[in-house]
Amino acid sequence: MRTAYEEELAAVNDDLVQMTRLVGSAMNRATQALLDADLEMAERVIASDAQVDALTGSIEERCFDLVALQQPVARDLRVIIGGLRIAASLERMGDLAEHVAKQARMRYPRPAVPQELRGTFAEMGGLAEAIVSKTGAVIATKDVSLAGDIAAHDEDMDRLHRELFGIVLSPKWSHGVEAAIDVTLLSRYYERYADHAVSVTRRVVTIVTGEPYVGVTLEA
Repeated sequence: MRTAYEEELAAVNDDLVQMTRLVGSAMNRATQALLDADLEMAERVIASDAQVDALTGSIEERCFDLVALQQPVARDLRVIIGGLRIAASLERMGDLAEHVAKQARMRYPRPAVPQELRGTFAEMGGLAEAIVSKTGAVIATKDVSLAGDIAAHDEDMDRLHRELFGIVLSPKWSHGVEAAIDVTLLSRYYERYADHAVSVTRRVVTIVTGEPYVGVTLEA
């Protein structure tokens, strides 16, 4: 019975790692759709979010069953409750990738961002890819030493987010209100994507160390 229980916990963890791959791929493709005004790519990202939602639902059901049938305590309970919250954060990351793709679709056939900001959004996309990859590694290995890298990527994303705000609020901004709103929303989606990755990593630290989530901070 214990062996089957541990296998089920491991399977939930594997599904969480798979979720990081799905939401990482989604944001990567959404960024491509955004930069290239690629309608077909945007539509694929939007359609693929259903797979993330289905996996989230499956993880939730399995975690609820484990709580009901096994009555876990101590670390096992942290693993299950943490898994539920991690799944919710990852599902939200998938939603944010979908939002980027929807913004690209809405402005098609025009690009959703001005030409001079393409480099900034490409950099944000690269940071999103790096942070979700390392988040998946943390979930898979429980190696919390990677938390510093994740915090550093989050700081870089916050910096770019602030820079974009400064650009759209500058008197030199010449692209109008609609483009300013687009850039602000898109920047926020990437910034929140990184924030959720940080939240997931903090949950893993809680699972590994037993430290309450509210007391966990990640240092770059």
